[in-house]
Amino acid sequence: MDIEKKPTKAKIEEWKKQYGSIFRIEVDGRECYLKPPSRKALGYASMAAKQNPLAFNEVILRECWLTGDEEIRTDDTLFLSVAPHLDRLIEVKEAELEKL
Repeated sequence: MDIEKKPTKAKIEEWKKQYGSIFRIEVDGRECYLKPPSRKALGYASMAAKQNPLAFNEVILRECWLTGDEEIRTDDTLFLSVAPHLDRLIEVKEAELEKL
């Protein structure tokens, strides 16, 4: 990643305050920074996946992208290397259901 594109620690802290969690993915010397997906992004990705299974990952990567090496989005090999990790951006908390 170009040093100009690499976020500073201050920028990462700003993102954490805004989005909660921030993720960095590195592949083949390139990296990107992502935020968790919104409910809207997840819904759109799920709908897109009905037509094309890879579309889920494409939508999540696009919607969660903060900064990074564009090749990750455009190079098929890099994209396919990142894709298996994108579901880990979805943070689910433990919930309890109680019948009253």
